[in-house]
Order: sequence, then structure tokens, then C-alpha cells
Amino acid sequence: MRRLTSKLIPILIAVVAAGCTASGSAYVVETVPTPRHEVEVYRPGFVWIGGHWAHVGSRWTWRDGYYERDRANHIYVQGRWERRGPRYVWAEGGWQSRARVSVRSGRR
Repeated sequence: MRRLTSKLIPILIAVVAAGCTASGSAYVVETVPTPRHEVEVYRPGFVWIGGHWAHVGSRWTWRDGYYERDRANHIYVQGRWERRGPRYVWAEGGWQSRARVSVRSGRR
């Protein structure tokens, strides 16, 4: 009996120790820096494309806004930060046909 007990004790210790592990999950929510103030001057025939922060490597870099020539029967939809799960992702802006754009009011 003593021989059996001496073999079981290390096994029991291993089983108990394995059951004492802690587990869990966590994530870091990245925040987007506050946009910089840019001066936008009306220029006939051009559209202002606003600047935004870009996460390059491990650093935030500001991409300046710029003017782009207006396109007939199109509007420019500005880029924006969208939250996807625990992260923010930059959704690039682009030109859309005026026929495809719908305007929604804030009321339901």
C-alpha cells in the first residue's frame, strides 16, 4: 500500500496543480487621436478631402487634407474611423454617383 501511495501522490499533485491554472481573455482598445483643425477655403470646381490620422507601424502620423477637382454628377464621401470589434479601422473616402446617395434625417 505504501508503494501505491508514493506513486499516487506525485500524480495527484500534478492533477491538482493543472486544475489551478487561471485563464481569461483581454484586449486593448486603440483610441484614435483627435483630428487636427484644418482651414478649408472654398475653391470653385474643387472638393476638400479632409486630413486624418494614420497608424503607421507603432506611431500615429497626420495625413494633411487636400483639394481634388470636382467630378460631374458625383459627390465625395469623406473617410471616417469605424469601430470593428475592439479596434478602429479607417474607411477610406471616395466618389459616389449622386444617384446612389441617400440622405437620412436624424429622426426615426
